[in-house]
Amino acid sequence: MRTSIATVSLSGSLTEKLTAAARAGFDGVEIFENDLLASPLTPEEIRARTADLGLRIDLYQPMRDIEAVAEEEFTRSLRRARHKFELMRRLGADTVLVCSSVSPHAVDDDALAAEQLRRLAVLAEDFGVKVAYEALAWGRHVSTYDHAWSIVEAAGHPALGTCLDSFHILARGSDPKGIEDIPGDKIFFLQLADAPLMAMDVLQWSRHYRCFPGQGGFDLAGLLVHVLRAGYHGPLSLEVFNDVFRQAEAGPTAVDARRSLLVLQETVRPLLREAAGLAAPPAPVVPTGVAFAELVTPDVVPVATLLGALGFARTSRHRSKPVDLWEQGEARILVNTGPAARHGGTALAAIGLESPDPAAAARRAESLLAPVLPRRRALEDAPLDAVAAPDGTELFFCASPRPSAPPEGRVSPARGELPVWTDDFEPGERVPHDESEGEPGASRVTRIDHLALTQPWHQFDEAALFHRAVLGLGAQESVDVADPYGLHRSRAVTNDDGSVRIALGVGPAPTDDGDRPQHIALATHDVIQAARRFRAAGGLLLAVPANYYDDLAARYGLGDEELAVYRELGILYDRDGEGEFRHCYTRTVGRVFFELVQRDGGYRGYGAQNAPVRLAAQRAEGRPGR
Repeated sequence: MRTSIATVSLSGSLTEKLTAAARAGFDGVEIFENDLLASPLTPEEIRARTADLGLRIDLYQPMRDIEAVAEEEFTRSLRRARHKFELMRRLGADTVLVCSSVSPHAVDDDALAAEQLRRLAVLAEDFGVKVAYEALAWGRHVSTYDHAWSIVEAAGHPALGTCLDSFHILARGSDPKGIEDIPGDKIFFLQLADAPLMAMDVLQWSRHYRCFPGQGGFDLAGLLVHVLRAGYHGPLSLEVFNDVFRQAEAGPTAVDARRSLLVLQETVRPLLREAAGLAAPPAPVVPTGVAFAELVTPDVVPVATLLGALGFARTSRHRSKPVDLWEQGEARILVNTGPAARHGGTALAAIGLESPDPAAAARRAESLLAPVLPRRRALEDAPLDAVAAPDGTELFFCASPRPSAPPEGRVSPARGELPVWTDDFEPGERVPHDESEGEPGASRVTRIDHLALTQPWHQFDEAALFHRAVLGLGAQESVDVADPYGLHRSRAVTNDDGSVRIALGVGPAPTDDGDRPQHIALATHDVIQAARRFRAAGGLLLAVPANYYDDLAARYGLGDEELAVYRELGILYDRDGEGEFRHCYTRTVGRVFFELVQRDGGYRGYGAQNAPVRLAAQRAEGRPGR
């Protein structure tokens, strides 16, 4: 289906908004009146600009406080409308949005409202304009879509129809099933917006907290099914009022917006008997594991020291790049000292995701507008596909490493001739020599448990949708975490068996310094022994305030000996109905720190209730961990 976006959903000047919408692949735009009034371009120049960009002006909006008023006031409104219709003719726009009145002068008289809207439609028809009447959720007398439709139906004019807005319908808790009773040709326009479920004034909710489909709590797919069953054939248009979007760069916001509509169409397809015209991206290819985490660093010594203390060994080096592979169990860390190393110190730059079909995963990502990354590689290097996540983290789609490489050649017939990225690395002397081979296996790292990425403040919702839609991961509920300096938000995405877990977070305030911390959580069967081993090797663990352990004793009734060990090592503890979670943290190197975690039973969380203590402890050591 055609897609459109209201200019009010994007930041910048009107020309910047139009350019962003076109580059993101939208077919049309709704022009918000304030954007036109603030533009130095004439209506004819705006019309030409949109045409040059391949866009259509699908809607001009809004007209307010038109209906159910005294005749003198309505006459003034008709004079104003005539001016707008002439303006729309110059713009090349043929549909205007009329919102239900919020004027204190409006009266509760449906017959009068219908009669005046009919007269407005008669005037609009003279200019080749259609009037789409929308019920505002806070309308003075008309606040539901079925009420608005009854007035349109009573008016009975071909140039008058209704506009359906998902926010106004779902925020009031209206049942959207009744939409199917509206003739499709009388639904002149459809505006879509999601929103987090909140208990607040609906006007403030609408003007500040709307978001793109899939980023909130509304059932937009269910609503869209009803609209399409009614016979609607117009564009799917986004009208999103959001304080964050208004301050973010228009280009990435527009891409995020269009991706959300592609995913929404994909969600709706199986719910309809006839789904022609709906977008059908390639099927998701859910990653089956974490192949590697790649650190870039200008100084390898602190990183190598930290990895060595954690029990990792440098096992091989890339044949053509300054990249070392460090391994322990199934956990693999790449350390890159090449030009990609950032001036801000060590950072988590890339994640390798094991995939049953890397090429199909890349096609899915590209179809959902993920930026495909060019990759400089030697002829013999494995052809890894990679895309950029919203925060700039590179995501590589990798075939799973072979348990043991064949004696000749670089591919494994058992894996369908898929090149394996580990074949790009040449074995060398283990550094450090693994002197812990005889140590109990329970204390060793087994794999990467999860990765935690702090997002730019304006991209948190985009990141959650991206990882869910592009990678096929399931999103858990968003969690708010307080620390002494504000409120942090976190939301984890994971595959079904938990072999891929990514915790997305955002700090309490905007920051442009790029100094967003990241961390890698390493799984072990015995976090106490792993912590002791790390400390014995010279590693420094994050110190946790004693008050935390006094509270822990009261909450869980842990024994004195157990608490003493936790206090000694800085181990944090959590428990839910499924199991237990013990974890501790290293000091930070650059932007990166590590976490040692032990999951027992069916615990699937991340110790969120311990996050405020961890954040405060990191600030105390001079490093905001977030």
